[in-house]
Amino acid sequence: MKYPLSLLIAGALSVACGAASAFGPSSEAKTIYNQSKDQAASAYKAARARCDAITGNPKDVCVAEAKTARVRAEQEASALYHNTLKAYTDSHLKIASANYDLDKTRCAALTGNDKDVCLSQAKATLVAAQADAKADKKAIEARNEARDDKITAEYKVALEKCDAFAGAAKDSCVSTAKTQYGK
Repeated sequence: MKYPLSLLIAGALSVACGAASAFGPSSEAKTIYNQSKDQAASAYKAARARCDAITGNPKDVCVAEAKTARVRAEQEASALYHNTLKAYTDSHLKIASANYDLDKTRCAALTGNDKDVCLSQAKATLVAAQADAKADKKAIEARNEARDDKITAEYKVALEKCDAFAGAAKDSCVSTAKTQYGK
């Protein structure tokens, strides 16, 4: 089962909107991250144990599903913990790769043209997921750049308004503008 890319995009957008802390992850966030990793490892072990009762390709698929679920859980936790655009993009890419490995394992049971089609579809799904992750990153970067340009333009207007003053009043106006626009 694949999760929609939009779940992680929402988190990336919160980063793009300035929700990320300037001081890095909190100790509470680290605790949650470590708990998530531990839960993913426990769930993987339990799923892996259930796979031992199966043989052949169905066992391989079962193991691959368990690995994919673990990667997904760990990557989502990692992206939320690090809370950066790079972390979200890397997470998307690693989850896409894990899904691709799962799809290839599913295709292994097929033969002939059916297998070729299955592998082609798996590769197409991987390429699409990678392209989405890269496009999301570019869109967020473009949005950030546009926001920065807007702030710079507003800052220049504020400085221009300060030119109407002189002396201490102008200095105070400029100082206020710098503070307001983070310059």
